[in-house]
Amino acid sequence: MRAAEAFAQKDIWVFDLDNTLYPAGSDLWPKIDARITLFLAHLFGLDGMSSRALQKYYYQRYGTTLRGLMEEHRISADDYLAFTHDVDRSGLIPNHSLAGAITALPGRKLILTNGSRDHALRTAKALGLDEMFEDIFDIVAADFIPKPEAATYERFFDKHDVDPKRSVMFEDLARNLIVPHSRGMTTALVVPAPGEMDHREAFEITSEVVPAHIDFVTSDLEGFLVEIVTGLNGGAPATPVEGARRR
Repeated sequence: MRAAEAFAQKDIWVFDLDNTLYPAGSDLWPKIDARITLFLAHLFGLDGMSSRALQKYYYQRYGTTLRGLMEEHRISADDYLAFTHDVDRSGLIPNHSLAGAITALPGRKLILTNGSRDHALRTAKALGLDEMFEDIFDIVAADFIPKPEAATYERFFDKHDVDPKRSVMFEDLARNLIVPHSRGMTTALVVPAPGEMDHREAFEITSEVVPAHIDFVTSDLEGFLVEIVTGLNGGAPATPVEGARRR
């Protein structure tokens, strides 16, 4: 399939943040993950192992640890978000090539994240991507209901006047692309490059068989976007990026 055929009618480009706009092997998500564990340890007076187990229980049951804490303990979301996202981002390297590729995409670009707006802004700035995006739809805008809940996407579509059929979504978790695909978005799963550390939970990792709701899979977001732009500009046919598959 030529890139021009797959993306010719698309002019809204939606990106997840963590482990999507920066490499999966980055140390940023493990730092945030550790801060979440520490928050629970302080909150409940737990040892590290018990806190970790509780964190993962909430995450798998509620979609985010924060939602579990809000549902079961009525904790302050502001305190949680400020604490867990208070991490050193110096390990992130500005990606000027990715910035150029995103800029070259025709139309609007938005971030849709289960993190906070402040986290997204600081992370995008560290990556040199802060000027590329029209806006950020964060967990607060979602009323603390995280992806993959359908209500989150509906809020996003309404708030930003997004027509799903004209949109593409890039995301590192396959389950977060089920609703977008059902609404008509073209979906692209961003996976770790071969040999790269994979910080996703075991239940989040897609099997060898690509689910039907995934239109594209790539381990090279920058290269994939360049390929799209090239195709839209009448260049060579789209061919699989190394480590990528298409259905």
